[in-house]
Amino acid sequence: MKGEIHHIEIYVNNIDQTKDFWTWLLGELGYSIYQEWPLGFSFKLNETYIVFVQVEDEYLIHTYHRKHAGLNHIAFDGGSKDFVDEITNKLKIKNIPILYLDKHPFAGGLDYYAVFFEDPNRIKIEIVSN
Repeated sequence: MKGEIHHIEIYVNNIDQTKDFWTWLLGELGYSIYQEWPLGFSFKLNETYIVFVQVEDEYLIHTYHRKHAGLNHIAFDGGSKDFVDEITNKLKIKNIPILYLDKHPFAGGLDYYAVFFEDPNRIKIEIVSN
């Protein structure tokens, strides 16, 4: 539909770590594998897909930081507080640090229920209830 995001492409430092992490997370969110090739893969939900590509060796010296110009974070609708809690528990089991733990799950405000964390490339991710 006009105006909807068609796809997002993210370059990553370690395609194998990235695939392990995002396969789990996007599977939890209802995405399924869409495309795979030696240096990348994508997942799709409805008409939107997310692409991950291995950074070429010559560019690995440059690192990502969400506070530089560019992408700050990706937020996914989790649908419910129960789902946010479920993901939070799974993050803890997987030893994935939760950001803003001192304010969790209200780091976005008292009327905003979400969990914040990072992927292996330190891209911040948010799962929010609606």
